[in-house]
Amino acid sequence: MLAFETALAAAEAEEGLIDSGAAAVIAAALDTFEPDMDRLRAGVARDGVVVPELVRQLRVAVGEPHASRVHFGATSQDVIDTSLAIRLKDAIDIIDARLDAVVEQLGGLEARDGAIETMAHTRMQAAIPVSASRKIASWREPLERHRERLGAVRDDVCVLHFGGAVGTLEKLGDAAPAVTRRLAEKLGLRALSRARHSERDGIVAFASWLSLVTGSLGKMGQDVALMAQSEVGEVKLSSGGGSSAMPHKVNPVGAETLVALARFNATLVAGMHHAMVHENERSGAAWTMEWLTLPQMVVATASALRTADQLVSSTTFQPHGT
Repeated sequence: MLAFETALAAAEAEEGLIDSGAAAVIAAALDTFEPDMDRLRAGVARDGVVVPELVRQLRVAVGEPHASRVHFGATSQDVIDTSLAIRLKDAIDIIDARLDAVVEQLGGLEARDGAIETMAHTRMQAAIPVSASRKIASWREPLERHRERLGAVRDDVCVLHFGGAVGTLEKLGDAAPAVTRRLAEKLGLRALSRARHSERDGIVAFASWLSLVTGSLGKMGQDVALMAQSEVGEVKLSSGGGSSAMPHKVNPVGAETLVALARFNATLVAGMHHAMVHENERSGAAWTMEWLTLPQMVVATASALRTADQLVSSTTFQPHGT
């Protein structure tokens, strides 16, 4: 949020909307700004969003005669949605790297164990023998497709949200397009012709992509848990969870975690689709629904990928019938 406000002042100064001295003072003040967290919490409870109280504190920190230049022409949703885009840009980089690592791990597993014969199962019944590579491909290839989809998803998430009170940037006049371009460039985001305050399809597509990733990982986890059953024994796990009552057990905790996180995200993604329904130019309720839901989905996906990496590295296929 502070990055947004600092970059906004700089962009507006470059277009002559505010004095360059004001932009310099704002940048210096925000660089050392320490918020009063108790007042911010009270502000959220009162206003439903943190920005009004944050801007009040920022203007006090900047002081006169430049206080009024802080947040000039912007609205709370610009700050909230753009700061989310900045954070998601970093989160997507982490998720992308972890997705690459899992795909690579699965490739290594296939190279090592792919020729081992396993029993295929249809409708939970033994079918005919297949190679382990067939199983592993059904885990790896969906992840590769998700990786291909990520570019388009990222492009719709890492965007600047800047529209002012109702999306028209009315206070900036003819300078609005130029300020938008400069602001987007400073924040490393994509500029849009207008803000998508009430158009949430891009962020919901990202949530759906997250659920697709965890769903594919959940399928792998379910397969591993079934194959690791004592009476099946088609995979061996080098590490697992213990039992308080049965010390001989090696519980497939990582595999179970992938199944749980897949179901968790599949449940939450419905909430994100509900959050698409905004009234008119801005919805407080739908917006809040998004805040409650999306962070959990991002964390669940990153956690699932880390867990999957560890699970694959601990998995060894055993020849059928041994």
